[in-house]
Amino acid sequence: MPSISPSLAAAMADAVKAVGDTLERILPKSDYPESKLFESMRYSALNGGKRLRPFLVMSSARIFGVADECAQRAAAAVECVHCYSLVHDDLPAMDNSDLRRGNPTVHKKFDEATAILAGDALLTLAFEILADPRTHEDPQVRCKLIAALARAAGANGMVGGQMLDLIAETTQLDIGAITRLQRMKTGELIAFSAEAGAILGKASLQHHNALRAYAHDLGLAFQIIDDLLDAEGTEEETGKSVGRDAKAGKATFVTILGAERARNQAGLLSEQAIQHLSVFDGRAKHLEDVARFVVDRRN
Repeated sequence: MPSISPSLAAAMADAVKAVGDTLERILPKSDYPESKLFESMRYSALNGGKRLRPFLVMSSARIFGVADECAQRAAAAVECVHCYSLVHDDLPAMDNSDLRRGNPTVHKKFDEATAILAGDALLTLAFEILADPRTHEDPQVRCKLIAALARAAGANGMVGGQMLDLIAETTQLDIGAITRLQRMKTGELIAFSAEAGAILGKASLQHHNALRAYAHDLGLAFQIIDDLLDAEGTEEETGKSVGRDAKAGKATFVTILGAERARNQAGLLSEQAIQHLSVFDGRAKHLEDVARFVVDRRN
């Protein structure tokens, strides 16, 4: 099991509960004929997970004294986008995965068409959450959150990274291209999550930049460990299908660097991420702890 400090474990557990409660309140329920859609949305978003991105939102917001409800709503919006991406990523047209978080993927539990619609609905719900005055009283702050999340999730971010990931199945990528792929596919949403607290707190440009730099190093370290878990982990440990990259013939950090060098690189990125937080004079302890935790995790 990965080493995790008691304070970080408690903070992450609190974040899991807080964002879970928020999603439970926000996600729709219905007795109408389309209730299958709502059921699939709730299945995908309330079905466990580390809630790393919401934790980054809430931890960065705490640095700037942001109200809990505002932080939790922004965290829920990020989690909706993340869950949508997992639902679509698991589809037969993408990774064709049967397991997610130890349970059947949405298209296996329901069907492919419902999974597509569930992902679409979660994505649009995220922006509905951010546009609500309960997320922040200042409309300019809400607009900044919406614009930043749209950039992180769109063609120049997560979706563009997924396109590169599909290309990687038929085209051999070098380490530079793989780094760009992962920065877009994984890193941009993680970067938004860390920077969201600064947007909510109307923080200085220096603090925005520090959080964004931290998150980019953290995101890359996170993805390297994901590659290692796919190559070396088990379904029991990870809660999802493993060995997918090898089956698809994809170049990854592990295939190019080797397992030992990849693990060392993740460790260096983790320490570099922590250094970016020095500007906060010890007020970002949980973010520092997360940077250490992601390189030790087994799921």
